[in-house]
Amino acid sequence: MISETDILNSRVLIVDDQPSNVELLEQVLHDAGYTCVSSTTAPQEVCALHLAHPYDLILLDLLMPGMDGFQVMEGLKENPTDAYLPVLVITAQPNHKLRALVSGAKDFITKPFDLIEVKTRIHNMLEVRLLYKKLEAYTAQLENTVLERTAELRKSEARYQRLTELSSDWYWEQDEQGKFTKIFGPVLEMLGILGEDLEGENRNAQTARWDAKEREQLEANLAARRPFLDFVYSRNNPDGTRQYLMVSGEPMFDSIGRFTGYRGVGKEVTDNLKPN
Repeated sequence: MISETDILNSRVLIVDDQPSNVELLEQVLHDAGYTCVSSTTAPQEVCALHLAHPYDLILLDLLMPGMDGFQVMEGLKENPTDAYLPVLVITAQPNHKLRALVSGAKDFITKPFDLIEVKTRIHNMLEVRLLYKKLEAYTAQLENTVLERTAELRKSEARYQRLTELSSDWYWEQDEQGKFTKIFGPVLEMLGILGEDLEGENRNAQTARWDAKEREQLEANLAARRPFLDFVYSRNNPDGTRQYLMVSGEPMFDSIGRFTGYRGVGKEVTDNLKPN
């Protein structure tokens, strides 16, 4: 929340070509406890002043010689550092109110001044302005945090991927439909559960080489979206020898718990399982 102290310490600029109006508004604000009040009778200076000292509120007279309030607001819109136009216009012309709001003003006060209304509108607008700045700062902080966490996650994933590549013969990732999204190593050749990537006789021949019970157990794990660790399965090679492979895999889920696929690693362990 915005405290009363934050509001009273806000930077306010009064812009009016009539010194008497400036003095009156300065006195009203000082009496109300505002501590950072500036003023100018030269509208041509407003954009440069706001760029150098970003104000939380600009009390802007509309009818001024040389450069009116509408032109000032157009110049303020060119300030790349402030997407919020903190302008409270001062006008004695009722027909100018709508035009001022369309031009970007956030509120208005009318001449002759009702001092209670003036203080109330200034207070309310400053509270909204400071809330906007607080939200803007929080959003920027959140964006930076997301960027930092994303960079950290990418580094972590890269390290994980490199480690899995070094410690295994292959690594793969699948989407929720079972289609490959990442492949490192001879996955299609070695991972028999992926026979759907083959067609016709080649697919049947590939499937027939695998132990039926082992294949059924592995596919049951996948269908149930269960993780599996060091699952050993085998197949017959064309030369009659037996080949053993070991695979580990885990299901992947997004931040709301929706299944997004599998990832896993595998390697050949035939030499480790050969009888002495």
